[in-house]
Amino acid sequence: SALLFFLFPGTDVGVTGGSASKENSAVTRAAAQPSLLTTPEPWHLLVTQTPAKEKAKEGETVVLHCHFNSPRRPSLSDLLVKWYKEDEKGQMDLLENNVTVLPNNSRVFLRGDLSQGDASLVILNVTTGDHGIYFCEVTLPDGKVVTGDGTKLRIRRALGLFGIEESIGTIIGVVAAGIGGVVVLIIVLTPQLRRCVLCMRQGSRQ
Repeated sequence: SALLFFLFPGTDVGVTGGSASKENSAVTRAAAQPSLLTTPEPWHLLVTQTPAKEKAKEGETVVLHCHFNSPRRPSLSDLLVKWYKEDEKGQMDLLENNVTVLPNNSRVFLRGDLSQGDASLVILNVTTGDHGIYFCEVTLPDGKVVTGDGTKLRIRRALGLFGIEESIGTIIGVVAAGIGGVVVLIIVLTPQLRRCVLCMRQGSRQ
């Protein structure tokens, strides 16, 4: 081996290079380790809708607030928002993939900056047909879907009498109460009216 060293002084370098090669492979493995540590973690998202109940009058603009919060805040391109409404007719999708899906309807649209966690919905010129429970649904990049608790929207209709504005149920109740009161008055006053008529007849005879 000494002869080899004498004839080929680079042999030692070759040996050194071998150890360097081992060190390089170790460094390569160490560099590869962080990629294992950066495996995407599950998304943890909280979707909050406020308020739980909302009232509005016909013709008004309504804002249904939806905010989400996550330690790993997604960008606009990574996040998909959906809004849908549930009522006695079933479920109706209003907005999917951040875009309104209602045909020929520009009254409903997304408001706010998604990158800041704001996915609030705006409804312009509300009508009684807009009543129902509205849900905000957020789809994360890993496919996980998180839905808010919902906001119940009630629309108040203008009665048009003395400037009073009440909901449809209240209007029916007021009308029924009024009719009931008239009936009671008729029943109570009928005997007295009969007495007055008799008194008038007796007076005329005399």
